[in-house]
Amino acid sequence: MTVPAVLGHLFPLTGAVLVGLGLCGFITLRHPLRQLLAVNVIGAGIFLILGGLGRGEGVTDPYPQALVITGIVVSVALTALGTAMIARLSEDRRAAGSGPDQPKDQDP
Repeated sequence: MTVPAVLGHLFPLTGAVLVGLGLCGFITLRHPLRQLLAVNVIGAGIFLILGGLGRGEGVTDPYPQALVITGIVVSVALTALGTAMIARLSEDRRAAGSGPDQPKDQDP
């Protein structure tokens, strides 16, 4: 196998590993910011899979690359929206006094 052929198989396999790690993190982690980061890892894995599928023997298909570029733009926008929503949720919880940032009363 030549080096480009090996890379053609390495990208989808690495993407599959990233999707698996992201799913595991999304299911096991409870903090919203960590779940958002796990979703971003899933997205990066999907982008690697699509990029790997677009590579062939001497020919590169432009359609998966266009999907990856579009997906990156959408992913950045949704990450910004999700981060703003998490920050707002944290502010609301802090204002209500029920957030994890509030110190707990200690008995003397």
